[in-house]
Amino acid sequence: MSHTLFCTAINCMDGRTQLPAIQYLQRRFNVAYVDMITEAGPSRILAEGDDRERIEAIRKRTNISVTAHGSTVIAVVGHVDCAGNPVSDEEQWAHLKKAVTRLRQWYPELTVLALWVDDQWRVREITWPQDKPVLETLRQ
Repeated sequence: MSHTLFCTAINCMDGRTQLPAIQYLQRRFNVAYVDMITEAGPSRILAEGDDRERIEAIRKRTNISVTAHGSTVIAVVGHVDCAGNPVSDEEQWAHLKKAVTRLRQWYPELTVLALWVDDQWRVREITWPQDKPVLETLRQ
């Protein structure tokens, strides 16, 4: 079977989100491994841009995944009931949109997407056609 071995997830440190995100990305992109970069509320960190030290730490780890492991996909993951980003779902989706924009500036040649883990621990991709968030479910 020929496929890329790695993709990258910038995910919340919340353990409830790890396996759903990994399994979704493995199925969606046919990868064997998902490099997991974790922070509490990473979409907020990337969106707000105030915490330079944590932003650079995320960027450094992402660079390792891209350069050493050949990752061609980066997902930034948010989830319901996030202790690191305790705001409404809608505000988190806005943070995810800004985080995706930042990551696409850093890695214009890669696929960058936003994932949302809901209250049933299902993963959905978020897109923003006409600036309104749309949550999409993976078709098997």
